[in-house]
Formats: sequence, C-alpha cells, structure tokens
Amino acid sequence: MNYAEIKYCDIANGPGVRTSIFVSGCTHRCKGCFNEIAWDFNYGKPFTEETIHEITDSLKPDYITGLTVLGGEPFEHVNQIGLLPLLERVRKELPHKSIWCFTGYLFDKDILDKMCPQWPETSRMLSLIDVLVDGPFVEEKKDLMLKFKGSSNQRTIMVQESLEAGEIILYNFD
Repeated sequence: MNYAEIKYCDIANGPGVRTSIFVSGCTHRCKGCFNEIAWDFNYGKPFTEETIHEITDSLKPDYITGLTVLGGEPFEHVNQIGLLPLLERVRKELPHKSIWCFTGYLFDKDILDKMCPQWPETSRMLSLIDVLVDGPFVEEKKDLMLKFKGSSNQRTIMVQESLEAGEIILYNFD
C-alpha cells in the first residue's frame, strides 16, 4: 500500500486536532474529487512499519484527539490490508483516541452486505473505527456548510453503535 500524504495537527477531517493519513488508490473516481492525485494506487510513498510508528507517535500528545483515515479509498481491499496494522496498534496503545474513516462506499450496502462476507479484513477494520463518513462525493450535492463531509448525500455514522443496534446510528454534532 502507498499513501499520498500524512497531515499532522489536522483540524479539517474530524473533531479536534488529529493526524490524518490519505491512502493512495481509489476506483470511485468521483467527479470533482478534492484529492484526484490519490486515485493512483502507485502514487505517493510506501506505507511501512516506520510510517505506522511515526503516526502512532504523533497521536500521543494529549491535545491530539485521534486518527483520521481517508484517501484515496481506505476500503479498497489492498488498503484495508495495509491499514489494519496501524488501526490495531492505535486501538491497542491509544484506546482513548478516536478513529475516523472516510469512504466512498456505503456502510450498509457495500461494506456490510458485500465486503464483510468477502474479506475478513473488512470486519476487523470496522471493529476498530469509531466514526465512518460514507458515500461517494457528489459534486451536484456539494455543500461547504457541512461538517466534515463534502456532499449532502454522505452520512456520518457511529460504527460501533450501528453494528450493535443493527441499524445506522448517525453521529450527533451537538
């Protein structure tokens, strides 16, 4: 797996101050994508054990709220395999830090119904994520007033609560 960029002290991709990793590779190719360069799976730098160490270390200060994973597309299968060691390490070493993930896939129709039965990595990855912003970016539904998402069709989902309830529970911004 490659990654396009890591942003330390990011305030645009989830609540508080976060470390955000933008993975490389996306097959959605949404019109108007803000990160088109990251569509290429070969773009950027190799994601290594050293990268995992650097990201984990960046999360240790008290003022850092958590980790955000976006792209590219974190739920492309090759990226799931690459991200799992990072997510597992963050959850184990820094359990109080939140993990947010952005995906163009739909939580219920794509991830739960199709990916989970096909790949064991998907369920493992979901078990580590607190909040998932799902759905493709739709340029015609772009809304700059939305918190932490680009278009009005996207949902901000509480993953663990949704899995437990068997229905989608949306994140409450209040």
